Amino acid sequence: MLATTGFWPVKGSLKDVINYAENPDKTTEKRFLDDDLYRTLTYAQNDDKTDQKMYVSTINCPKNDPYGAMMATKKQFGKLGGNVAYHGYQSFKTDEVTPEAAHQIGLETAERMWGNEYQIVVTTHLNTDNVHNHIVLNSVSFKTGRKFENHVSDHYRLREISDAVCKERGKAVLKNAKFYSGDKKAYWVQQAGKETHRDILRKDIEYCISLSEDRYDFECRMKSLGYTFTRGWSYEEPSVIAPGWKRSVRLSSVGYPMYKLDDLLDKNYYDEEVLFNIRKYPIYYKKQTPLYDLTRTMKRAPWMGALAIPLFLLLELLYLSTVTQEEDKRPMYPLSPELRAEARKLDQYSEDVKLLAKYHIGTSQELFSFQEQMQHQLEELSEERDHIRNQIRRAPEEEKAQLKLDAKEITTKMSPLRKELKIANRIAERSPKVMELLELERQMELETLEHERIKEWSYER
Repeated sequence: MLATTGFWPVKGSLKDVINYAENPDKTTEKRFLDDDLYRTLTYAQNDDKTDQKMYVSTINCPKNDPYGAMMATKKQFGKLGGNVAYHGYQSFKTDEVTPEAAHQIGLETAERMWGNEYQIVVTTHLNTDNVHNHIVLNSVSFKTGRKFENHVSDHYRLREISDAVCKERGKAVLKNAKFYSGDKKAYWVQQAGKETHRDILRKDIEYCISLSEDRYDFECRMKSLGYTFTRGWSYEEPSVIAPGWKRSVRLSSVGYPMYKLDDLLDKNYYDEEVLFNIRKYPIYYKKQTPLYDLTRTMKRAPWMGALAIPLFLLLELLYLSTVTQEEDKRPMYPLSPELRAEARKLDQYSEDVKLLAKYHIGTSQELFSFQEQMQHQLEELSEERDHIRNQIRRAPEEEKAQLKLDAKEITTKMSPLRKELKIANRIAERSPKVMELLELERQMELETLEHERIKEWSYER
């Protein structure tokens, strides 16, 4: 069963890319590579992941020297700069397909998608629970010299071709599968099992559609979730942006072109049962003023102060963001997309809150004192350990074993202190960010409540 497909551009030195891809154990100067590209390259043609290159194939270039062939094409047409390649993936659900079948599906997909014009390397990785293919595409066509332009339509076309190949081979296809469409960092978020901004946007669109009867209602509900329409319905491709995003996103790029939105809204409008439910249940009924309620509750804890309360509030909101629509039809999760994206760091925030609660740290001054105390303890333990290590050099053999144990014991004591100091430093560093997120959420709540009052007033009339 096909899970995901997608691809993204790769910049930098093609030689370093290919060399590293073919032999990950080879020393490669990382100065040529950004962090994301480096991580990408650890996947391509890695012997540890492809089972000794049993599942490495090429299209329109020799298997023993794909770099030479791709560079020859670039030199021939004088196109050595810009995007040097495109890195794609094709992932399958666990135990749905054998490595051999996955590799053949990947080859056929790449052949149909780009095989007429571009040089391609296809690898199948076996290092995770789900078998997946990686596709490296030369950015320059060996036939025409044209550079691949990477349109949104190309991402949809890749998924369509991949689905068709899977069906032809008797494999089921996952409907509405997620796919990657341009932000290379998003891929690594998805690989970690987390949600990207696009994932959150897609869910928000689906949710707003389910409780909207027309374009105006849909737009208002999207705005109440923190989105701003940078392009409205007068454009062929409506797009939105949310606080914290660097650029706007077209709704069509996450699977919702205008014609699809209109079809779904029309179905809601002409379905009396759906329309009744939309008007009967305010979508933010249970949301009301959670920040106010939570703040009032937390202030009852005498040790809580200006530092602790915001962090506790944020953690509670992040926990609420894990409530699914299946568990509660009227969502309780934070409204701001930027805050919900922080759910990726839920474990970290949980550690932060536990530390504050453990030592009853409520203010910035108390946190600073704690940091100084931890640093002082670590320095004292480090000096004591250094003293023991100096003794080891001069001690008789019969005493060295005990001294080494003493030094090891000190190291063991230092480990949790270092961790707690690290957490404390993290709290101090991102405390302003926490305040910004909560203030944004408060504004979203006020806007949502105002929207609901307007809706209720219009229904009463």
